[in-house]
Amino acid sequence: MLILAVDVGTGTQDILLFDSRREVENCLKMVMPSPTLRLADAVRGATRRGDDVLLTGVLMGGGPCAWAVEDHLKAGYRVYATPSAARTFNDDLEAVAAMGITLVSEDEAGALNGGLARLRMADFDYQSIAEAFARFDVDLDRYLDGLAVAVFDHGNAPSGVSDRLFRFEYLADRIRAENRLSAFAFLAKDVPSIMTRMQAVVDCVPRDDVPVLLMDTAPAAVLGAFQDSSVGGRRPAIVANVGNFHCLAFRLGDEGIEGVFEHHTGEISVDQLETFLDLLAEGSLTHEQIFDSNGHGALLFRGDPIPPDSRYIAVTGPRRGLLRRSRHHPYFATPFGDMMLTGCYGLVRAYGDVVPEAREVIDRALAGGDGSALW
Repeated sequence: MLILAVDVGTGTQDILLFDSRREVENCLKMVMPSPTLRLADAVRGATRRGDDVLLTGVLMGGGPCAWAVEDHLKAGYRVYATPSAARTFNDDLEAVAAMGITLVSEDEAGALNGGLARLRMADFDYQSIAEAFARFDVDLDRYLDGLAVAVFDHGNAPSGVSDRLFRFEYLADRIRAENRLSAFAFLAKDVPSIMTRMQAVVDCVPRDDVPVLLMDTAPAAVLGAFQDSSVGGRRPAIVANVGNFHCLAFRLGDEGIEGVFEHHTGEISVDQLETFLDLLAEGSLTHEQIFDSNGHGALLFRGDPIPPDSRYIAVTGPRRGLLRRSRHHPYFATPFGDMMLTGCYGLVRAYGDVVPEAREVIDRALAGGDGSALW
């Protein structure tokens, strides 16, 4: 079984071609610049040349590309965008126009000419990935059995509703519906309508002949961390994914998810993060403690403390170094020897949960690598 797993982050897009016939460590992989960084570089190139910019395509992750667009406008150049692309910056198109971006229809975009950089927005570029593998005589079009993509999706909050609160209520609802990490993974046809970034990925996938799975990046990374044999056998355990923009931690016990919190990585100090992990272990962390410090929120399903001598914390993510000297002495998860592919391993595990006919093959292949427990 051949599954292409792509974990789209802010700094990198991490790509794993999972092949159940190989030892997992021997599967092909790439770590490449993220789509938002690539787009940001293209916009900055237009700024240097003095060109206006036209943005087409679909909603994608913001951050670096949004900052580059803002700088382009401040430099006195114009930015045009179709509605589907413009929602990258704000779901409210009036707010996008207020930024100085000129909204144009697809027909109007096609009619624009002159000194103009035409840039297409998307989180997932199957064709580029397939061409990269083809350079090494790997034909994805012919042999691929499945596709799994992870993106961080805030969701489309209704007008007047906090994006942070909306995001966290979604996380809580998914845990209540299915108390497992793969509750955050969906086949393309089942992606909730509120998850507009995931929907946008579905819209730009050119394959309709293989199952396509979408998942949130943070739970994918935590699920991937459990594929490290040093983590997979631990119960209870707290596993944190410290991403470039967001930090999410799950407390897990024998019966499933016992608690969770999510915060903005840039908004918390190491001391705060250590305290939040303490409170999560003690069963006393409150939603208000996270939300009032500009995080998303917290939820505990069990209020009893984990005994101090039983506390185990593992960490993954590109900013895991924040906890390198932590008093908690966390374990740095490296599933199959590769931290950068943690989210991809989580995607593969989730694919086995959501696509029943693939489960046995995936379980056998992953267990052959390090015998991790399932989540």
